[in-house]
Amino acid sequence: AIQQKWDQAYFGAHNHKETLVLLKDAELAANAATKSNPGAAAPLAWLGIVLATEAGETGDAGALSLARAAKECMEKAAALDPDSLSDGSTYTILGALYYQTPGFPIGFGDKAKARRYLKMGLDQNPTGLDANFFYADFLFEEGKNEDAAHFLLAALNAPPRPGRQIADQGRRDEA
Repeated sequence: AIQQKWDQAYFGAHNHKETLVLLKDAELAANAATKSNPGAAAPLAWLGIVLATEAGETGDAGALSLARAAKECMEKAAALDPDSLSDGSTYTILGALYYQTPGFPIGFGDKAKARRYLKMGLDQNPTGLDANFFYADFLFEEGKNEDAAHFLLAALNAPPRPGRQIADQGRRDEA
């Protein structure tokens, strides 16, 4: 249910305001799921995904605290069960957080950690849409455009995920 709420918020909303409202709804659902399933990695990972998305969407002073909370959730989820999201998303989102967040002294961004986590996500799901998309985005930011193009093509050719049509189409549009 959280996954579907996130898909709709990030890829199905009609405008920025609606995206933020739907993300808050997904955050409430993810918080409830983590409280009712203590020690379960998947709800914690989805809370991290929602918080990371909110950080990217808000773009204000609170974005960094949301990114830190997302990182904490993803690290805890990875420690509990790195395979809780079978598509490698736990590591992929950790990698994305590390390359999209400013580094010291402002934030926790770290390109070496980003590369490591993104590669771990690819190892878990070498043909995955998100794993390939985020690694391509990272490589593009590093100025490695030819390498990035290879992973963008892999993202575009990724197999569809059951029940994730909205997210799949949205991510392909981004690619």
